[in-house]
Amino acid sequence: MTIESFNKELEFDESRVRTKVVIETSFSKEIRILLNKGQIMKEHKTAFPIIIHLLEGEIMLGVKGTSHRMKSGDVIALEGDVPHDLTAKENSVVRLTLSKLDKVERLKDVIGQ
Repeated sequence: MTIESFNKELEFDESRVRTKVVIETSFSKEIRILLNKGQIMKEHKTAFPIIIHLLEGEIMLGVKGTSHRMKSGDVIALEGDVPHDLTAKENSVVRLTLSKLDKVERLKDVIGQ
């Protein structure tokens, strides 16, 4: 058993989106994404289903060219191969659930790290 927290060390960075693998299980990778107001994650997609859970803040989530406002507590599941993008309307903490088969490096390519 492992206990971790998405709320520890919330250090936003004005120059870049910050990501951290909070916990990895036998079936998923739970990732925290910190976005400063105005930061963008450009359009991207993955071959695997994902879950986006907004823990804090407000984002605009673009899915197939349509924008959806997400506020604290909102959660959405996307199938694989669905183009999507994120824009922070305020400082935001996002929980991203990736399949164990997905690669965290792909996420780093999206945010330019």
